[in-house]
Amino acid sequence: MTYNTKKLINALQNQSNQSEFNYSNGTSSVNLNGNGHEINGINVKNSLRSVLPILDLICFSHLRWNFVFQRPQHLLTRWAKEMRVTFIEEPIFGKFGLNELRATTSKESNNITVLTPHIIEGTDEKEINVYLEKSIKEFISKNNIEDYICWYITPMAIKFSIKLNPRMVIYDCMDELSGFLGANPDISKNETELLKLADVVFTGGHNLYEHKKNKHSNIHPLPSSIDQKHFESGKGSIDPADQANISHPRIGFFGVLDERLDLELLNGLAKEMPLAQFIMIGPVVKIDPFTLPKHDNIHYLGQKSYQELPNYLDHWDIAFLPFAKNDSTRFISPTKTPEYLCAGKPVVSTSIHDVVNPYGTMGLVQIADNTYDFSVAINVALNQINDKDWANKVHDFLKTNSWDLTWLRMKKIVFETLAKKESSKKSYAYPSPTLTSKSQSSYPNIL
Repeated sequence: MTYNTKKLINALQNQSNQSEFNYSNGTSSVNLNGNGHEINGINVKNSLRSVLPILDLICFSHLRWNFVFQRPQHLLTRWAKEMRVTFIEEPIFGKFGLNELRATTSKESNNITVLTPHIIEGTDEKEINVYLEKSIKEFISKNNIEDYICWYITPMAIKFSIKLNPRMVIYDCMDELSGFLGANPDISKNETELLKLADVVFTGGHNLYEHKKNKHSNIHPLPSSIDQKHFESGKGSIDPADQANISHPRIGFFGVLDERLDLELLNGLAKEMPLAQFIMIGPVVKIDPFTLPKHDNIHYLGQKSYQELPNYLDHWDIAFLPFAKNDSTRFISPTKTPEYLCAGKPVVSTSIHDVVNPYGTMGLVQIADNTYDFSVAINVALNQINDKDWANKVHDFLKTNSWDLTWLRMKKIVFETLAKKESSKKSYAYPSPTLTSKSQSSYPNIL
């Protein structure tokens, strides 16, 4: 691995940003004295480990990169501006000639490589884990990945990654996956092992944090956020063709249509409010599509890209979150809540903990659970469309909510934890002519 000597020394002298060290985005770099190990005769490869920024991040995910653009994509595209990101998905099974780890570059960033294991159908779990462990190690070696973070979204990956040697282990606990339909029976056991290894744990919401906080000493609630410019971008757009002929009032939802939806509530609302039009956008997952309620005023428009969502949302009257109250929703913190509000849409939701607090208690979102109360709340929300006081309250609340801010908070915690973890290691002493007295005081400011 090579480091850019000039940029490295300038950074240490001038307290510059750590993105200077990103060697994978096409910027020029040089070998140090021809072998990549020394500056002024001092071994850099070993000694700089405690001050050089992390150069790679390896993420283990149960979600597909190209499925729904959500928390992992928001965070990792930001990390990719400063380091290489490798996103390892769960296997795809089929009648392949051989097991293969297929690599593609994400369309969001040339610095993100998506690895998708293609596994021969019928391969047993033990053999799969042996193959994944071996092939991932080979990928790491082949791509000169030495200083890296292991970033877990799924605890199931611990089975084939436990022998890796990252500088840090981070567990971004988005949901209580053990409560989801079809959850692997080993997921809780694997999470226990992951929590033992993790240097930092983040939770996707406050209720999930309360549930997990006694399981780790360095755990932080960092709820999902919003890309405000993105969801404001639909204002004044043309109504999409497959939605244009739907009458008003429109009550819309976008997201995955799965076991978290209260189908009985949706069915009841369609009957209770025959003039209202309920628009459902998203893929159907883990449930039988034939179980979805069917009425003339429920419109299933299928999955849309992240880029398309603001245009659909702009032409709704209000948005809704018809979530069921079950194990799969007990700890969710729906990103859709601030996204709907950002687009100026009043929202009605069932009493999901992280929606009730803070959105419900602040009067930003209407809360109801049964069909009658929900229909009443919909009418209240429809009257909020032109409520300037409500709009101002929403604006004031959302101005401190963004993916950039969430990522910066996360980044600060990550590097503070790394500094503490490595504080017992011997610090590297640079020759006095190399650094000014100012730069000797600390490592370049990383935030």
